[in-house]
Amino acid sequence: MSDIKLLNKNRIKRQKRIRTKIVGTTLRPRLTVFRSNEHISLQVIDDSIAKTLVSADDKSKDKKVKGTKTERAIATSKVLLELLKKNKIENLVFDRSYYKYHGRIKAVAETLREGGIKL
Repeated sequence: MSDIKLLNKNRIKRQKRIRTKIVGTTLRPRLTVFRSNEHISLQVIDDSIAKTLVSADDKSKDKKVKGTKTERAIATSKVLLELLKKNKIENLVFDRSYYKYHGRIKAVAETLREGGIKL
């Protein structure tokens, strides 16, 4: 098996292991993070009705954010924080997918916690 196939196989196993323990409800929706090499995307999902409640990303043309990738992740989480407050969502379940809890993922979580969201 090639290295890339093995890497993807291990990522999928980690993601399934995490997702079996995390479920978003109406009271505590799930915040999922997608991180690419350049961008970050955040979604708040209610798994009971299978619907995305709020989403934010850093690649919107009208909200172009400059800076390092971590600075863009922090700015994106601040945009998400405003949307969460507008929709009166205060509690979330944090789904980091298969990413390690450091760097941009940690910056997003800390920014939301500083804004008053319980993760």
